[in-house]
Amino acid sequence: AAAAAPPAPAASRAPVPLAVAFSLVPAFLGAGARQFGFMLRGLEELEARLAEVSAGRVAFFLLEGDPTETLPALAASTAASALVTDFSPLRLSRAWKRGVLGKLSAACQMYEVDAHNVVPCWAATDKREVGARTLRPKIHRLLPEFLTEFPRTDAALSGLPDWSSSAAGKQRAAARPEWDAVIERALAAGAAVPEVRWLEPGAAAAARALSAFLEPARLKRYATKRNDPCDPEAQSNLSPYLHFGQLGAQRAALEAAKHRKSSSTRASVEAFLEELVVRKELSDNFCHFEPDGYDSLDGAAAWARESLELHSSDPREFTYSREQLEGARTHDDLWNASQKQLVHLGKMHGFMRMYWCKKILEWSARPSEALATVR
Repeated sequence: AAAAAPPAPAASRAPVPLAVAFSLVPAFLGAGARQFGFMLRGLEELEARLAEVSAGRVAFFLLEGDPTETLPALAASTAASALVTDFSPLRLSRAWKRGVLGKLSAACQMYEVDAHNVVPCWAATDKREVGARTLRPKIHRLLPEFLTEFPRTDAALSGLPDWSSSAAGKQRAAARPEWDAVIERALAAGAAVPEVRWLEPGAAAAARALSAFLEPARLKRYATKRNDPCDPEAQSNLSPYLHFGQLGAQRAALEAAKHRKSSSTRASVEAFLEELVVRKELSDNFCHFEPDGYDSLDGAAAWARESLELHSSDPREFTYSREQLEGARTHDDLWNASQKQLVHLGKMHGFMRMYWCKKILEWSARPSEALATVR
């Protein structure tokens, strides 16, 4: 997503119109109906919510195609003075941003913000960290600076110019998304794995899920029961909302921190913040500082590569093809159940993911084959 103008306070000071844009690509890293459906239904709600809270002063553009083409074109047609985009450490996202930057006019500045982390990736450290133990103190040192309440935007939004009186506003009115048609086209790709029905998309549903998780009777189980597959409600189930930007990690952290004072939930809050902030940001740190190797064996630590090489020729008691693994046709009932949960529900219990992944390595002829299977 990108805003075709400065953030609301700056836009209202200028004053210039503010817009939010999302460029929908036809394919993204193997995503199918399940992922596109959840994302687009959330964006549909976002468009309506933006219109409501801004009284129509914040426009929303749903673009379709290569973002290196669609975003510069939108910026040019709306005479945007700034383009603001969220941070992502993935190679494809980085390539898109470089492509957009190269096609913007000199009159349009481009900014990148890290809105999906609490502490911006580049502020936490300037190198790949060894692990959570080295990143944790750096994150904690900066939390007082970054883990702060969001500023109110009511006054800023009310001060924005009305889009309807401009040529860009007329363009926006003519380009309102036909959501049903857009979603139908997106779902046609990868329809073999359909949407899930147990999880409702959108920011409103995310807020309800967060509130339900933070109920003290449930929250207090997180510290000791989150790794118990027999107690699935001890987990937060917030990952899909965090992944698609329908819930901010900062909002979740701020709300969870309110329960620190209670002795019955304090340990769970600390455990949740460790996962939400430290562990989550550790993954971004790895990808950001290993841009070419985060999805290859080259990105593994030296000791891990040496161990994999040392045991690469060890005899395997069982080996399975990708098709057998996808179909949950192994000798291991527990592994099969985990795979079926992933296929049918779109998620796997967090504690089982490690077991699931390690077994793929154990049941593959070579480490490179195992990586290719899960990639």
